[in-house]
Amino acid sequence: MFRKMVFSAVSVLAMATSMAHAADMKEFRVGILGGENETDRLRNYQCLADHLKAEFGFEKVSLFPAADYDGVIQGLLGGTLDFAELGASGYASVYLKDPKAVTPILTTKQTDGSTGYYSIGLALKTSGITDIKSAKGKKLGYADPDSTSGYLIPLTQIPKDTGASNETFFASTQFNGGHENNILAVRDGKVDVAVDDSSGIGDFKNGFTSGTFHKVVAKGAVDPNDFVEVWRSGLIPNGPLVVRTALGDEMTAKLAAFFTELPTKDKACFEGVEGGDFTGYVPVKPDFYNVIVEARKAAIGG
Repeated sequence: MFRKMVFSAVSVLAMATSMAHAADMKEFRVGILGGENETDRLRNYQCLADHLKAEFGFEKVSLFPAADYDGVIQGLLGGTLDFAELGASGYASVYLKDPKAVTPILTTKQTDGSTGYYSIGLALKTSGITDIKSAKGKKLGYADPDSTSGYLIPLTQIPKDTGASNETFFASTQFNGGHENNILAVRDGKVDVAVDDSSGIGDFKNGFTSGTFHKVVAKGAVDPNDFVEVWRSGLIPNGPLVVRTALGDEMTAKLAAFFTELPTKDKACFEGVEGGDFTGYVPVKPDFYNVIVEARKAAIGG
């Protein structure tokens, strides 16, 4: 009985310490994945920083736009970031290194009601490439080694359509420093096919309803009429919003409630942060990403 009382007291103390720590936070640190130019990322996230500061009373909300996905992953693992939105493969990377480092709380919901998206292959119409099989001997562009749609899924799924590994089927493969740079690499003739994240729904001339193709079309960086979709994956789980687990259950719940309300409270901010047309956020658990965790473990490792 005494032993149970001691364990109970220790648990209560640990919970109280965690809650006090969260309540005393002066600064909240937000990691922003690479893949889009830094100026655009900071501009799109500034409204979120303002809302977080007002809602939680933080003295400072710091935005950290990493040069690549791994910068955010390492920040979460090292405890130097408190929150980020990750891709499914990025979350898998964190989970495989430390399954207790972060807690997934929410993911985005598409306008068709799904909680998934696609990896699509884009080529220039003038290239003559009409499907992935006709890209044999061409150059394939990846986005980032920790990207789901920009690396993991094309790495493992394109070979099922071509019958050969990407290294064998294509003349060469290369990373282009994120999704936006990957699309621009096709535009500029540096690669023949680029893999990109996309909702895959809506009008192609708008770059679909969300994803990097949508973003670059919306800001006029590319003309969608110059491109053709030559490959599409199966549905991929949308990436999670994650909170550093050490912040504690109470703070995690408050952040989940805050983000759930954001699309209604400030739709423009929500759309800016997410880069497209979504209906909102829905709760998500770690097991939603089991397939991606296993795929990453098998194909890449941690």
